[in-house]
Amino acid sequence: MTVLRLGVCVAGVYAMFLLWAIAQERLSVPFATRDGLKSDKFKSALIMSTAQSLFSVISSFVYIMVRRKPGESIKQSLGLLPTLKKSKKVENGQSQSNGHLNGHSNHEFRRPSPSPANISPRALRKDLLLRCLHCALFITFAAPFGFAALSHISYPTMVLGKSCKLVPVLLMNVLLYRRSFARYKYVVVLLVTAGITMFMGFGKEGAAKAKKGPASSSWIGILYLLINLAIDGATNSTQDEIFDRYNVTGQQMMFWINVMCTMVTTILSVLPLPYVPVIHPSESGSTELGSTLRFLREHPGVLSPLLQFALTGSLGQLFIFETLQHFGSLTLVTVTLTRKMFTMLLSVIVYNHKLEFGQWLGAGVVFSGITLEAYIKRKDVHAKRVIQEKEKAEIKDL
Repeated sequence: MTVLRLGVCVAGVYAMFLLWAIAQERLSVPFATRDGLKSDKFKSALIMSTAQSLFSVISSFVYIMVRRKPGESIKQSLGLLPTLKKSKKVENGQSQSNGHLNGHSNHEFRRPSPSPANISPRALRKDLLLRCLHCALFITFAAPFGFAALSHISYPTMVLGKSCKLVPVLLMNVLLYRRSFARYKYVVVLLVTAGITMFMGFGKEGAAKAKKGPASSSWIGILYLLINLAIDGATNSTQDEIFDRYNVTGQQMMFWINVMCTMVTTILSVLPLPYVPVIHPSESGSTELGSTLRFLREHPGVLSPLLQFALTGSLGQLFIFETLQHFGSLTLVTVTLTRKMFTMLLSVIVYNHKLEFGQWLGAGVVFSGITLEAYIKRKDVHAKRVIQEKEKAEIKDL
């Protein structure tokens, strides 16, 4: 049963996010009008975010209801009766975090949480939902920069850039929550940063776009990608804090973050906002929803990849949280590592991207850094298991 569950999780993550990646890249290129006379780009990252978060709300709610325990109330099922986690003491007198860093187990140290007796259930629920709202705001403003970056850099570059998410996540954990990390994590940061620098330095995909003018150069895409990664770092560090602080499942957190995302993006999409580059690319005074509906009427071909993007993204999140819940972060690291590699290779094959030798070398450096992360985690897990077995044997002898 365990092997079957793992196989389903791995197949689900691979299938959903490979399809999701293809849909995302398809949405970044022009769509022909009904008459076929011209082509236009779909620029509404806000509507893309709304569609995916709405599908994620539905899929996570269905999952929670299907897995609901007998006699459990709706509030309990949805995590509206949260409890604080008990801190684990370590040798230096501080408490050890149990959270997950972008799918990786944290090895940082935190101050002990306040006593649960001093905090009312209502205050805990309010704090939990407020943190979910923070994540939703981060996600909402990160997505447009990630989507805009694809207009200036290739998708393989985007994938490798996302592989460098460890850098902003580390920085945001240190800056926002005063966490410290093991030394090997900084080695991993150095490797992935060097790899992405090599990939960009040896690449030529920005040359053709640079002819259109400075605004279309690949460096604009890099800037957008860096902003996206910085905001993603804040998102992941806040999610870590939620996992560390509360006894909530991944699906419960997924549900409430996506509820908040849907609310925020829906409100923004119906407001007549002024023109703001990247954030609100529609005409000044028009609504994002109205502009999108007009685009859909004139370019019906965008509907299929948009639905594919939303559906596969929401289902992929479920498989990720299922893997995390039943097999831990080490297994998830291995799955996501190979998934990113296959995503890049699939993009190269499907969209005929040309990579230079130096770019392949840079990709190898990036993935070697992530592999180092997984290898050290495997050693840590093995060492902990040995210690646990020794403790069990000593207790049995007594």
